[in-house]
Amino acid sequence: MLESIRNVFKIPELKKKILFTAFILILYRLGSFIPTPGVDAQALKTFFSDKGQNSIFGLFDLFVGGNFERASVFALGIMPYITSSIVLQLLGSIIPYFEKLRKEGAEGQKKLTQITRYGTILIGIFNAVGIAVFLQSMNVVYNPGVMFTFTTVITMVTGTMVIMWLGEQITENGIGNGISLIIFAGIIARYPQGFIQMFQMVRTGTMPILTAVIVLAVMVAITGAVILVTEAIRKINVQYAKRVIGRKIYGGQSTHIPLRVNSAGVIPIIFAQSVIMFPRTFATFFPNSAVSDFIGRTLSPGHAVYTVLYMGLIIFFAYFYTAIAMNPVEMAENMKKHGGFIPGITPGKNTANYINNILVRITLPGAIFFAIIAVIPEFMMKWSNIPFYFGGTGLIIIVGVALDTLKQIESHLVMRHYDGFMKKGKLRGRSS
Repeated sequence: MLESIRNVFKIPELKKKILFTAFILILYRLGSFIPTPGVDAQALKTFFSDKGQNSIFGLFDLFVGGNFERASVFALGIMPYITSSIVLQLLGSIIPYFEKLRKEGAEGQKKLTQITRYGTILIGIFNAVGIAVFLQSMNVVYNPGVMFTFTTVITMVTGTMVIMWLGEQITENGIGNGISLIIFAGIIARYPQGFIQMFQMVRTGTMPILTAVIVLAVMVAITGAVILVTEAIRKINVQYAKRVIGRKIYGGQSTHIPLRVNSAGVIPIIFAQSVIMFPRTFATFFPNSAVSDFIGRTLSPGHAVYTVLYMGLIIFFAYFYTAIAMNPVEMAENMKKHGGFIPGITPGKNTANYINNILVRITLPGAIFFAIIAVIPEFMMKWSNIPFYFGGTGLIIIVGVALDTLKQIESHLVMRHYDGFMKKGKLRGRSS
């Protein structure tokens, strides 16, 4: 492990990417402590300490790295961008124009990115107005009114656009997965303080030491289970027929297609969270009303309706995103084009149906597993009274992003080793 870390910093290009990514993440965390004008930060912190952590606001605050609790300029986080991406992908399955853009390559993707940004601004405005109304209803604002709402909208929407730009910089010039790393940094930043609070509770006798040991053991077990399922694959054997071109023989080898149990990664969790937050944000426009009370009560973590709806959305988006990311028809056509076939299965339509059936079967247990993991924090917090969210959404995102980032770093190392081998080979050839 230490040797691998040393190898990372021996490669100038990879070292530059990692340092650039770290620099951008530090900027993001520094911006998290810039307050929104006109908010009584201490009063808002008191609200979260009393009841906010066990509400939907506590879960939202988890995604934005504590920015909502501090009412910082990054209080919206990157969630408006993610919601805009969800809406655009849903429209892509319904409206032919968006489907056409998706198939146009780089130019089409550029247009989709531009539309996503516009959607981010609109959703950000909607969410920022909701947060401004919510803050005023909680009496944590010095001078409530139209001017405060206007200032809050401008500040928070601008903050979201800055976060989106930072994520794009990491994707283009850093190690990659910029948006995911932004969310990762926000979630992981809360854990040290949470562990310190837990150990203080043990020291003062608020939490029995046996409970703390059990909680730590459960944390390790859940983390291991998430890694296991995240890395689980189903291999489909593929045989390529021999082809004679000129004097050379191509093909004839046997390989496999790795289908992940969780092909969608952390996307279903993020999508489900974005969707379930929408009605709660809408309810803030009607403070102290029957509608607001009903939505706030039923869509709060721990409520049966919230739990069932959240798990259902995760399963739905797992299938939805897998259908977008994995195209069995295209995979079957590519195999047929290169002379490949699955033993016992006729190339073409039957191969596509076979792959699709396997995807449907392996996606369900993976989606159910992650849906169960996603709701674990509510039960852990009720049973053990731990002062922070662990497991569930945050853990799945942390594990998924960490594994993807490590794979990207590893690909750079493998590529560099490959280039070095080829250069040595050329030198040996010349000297002989």
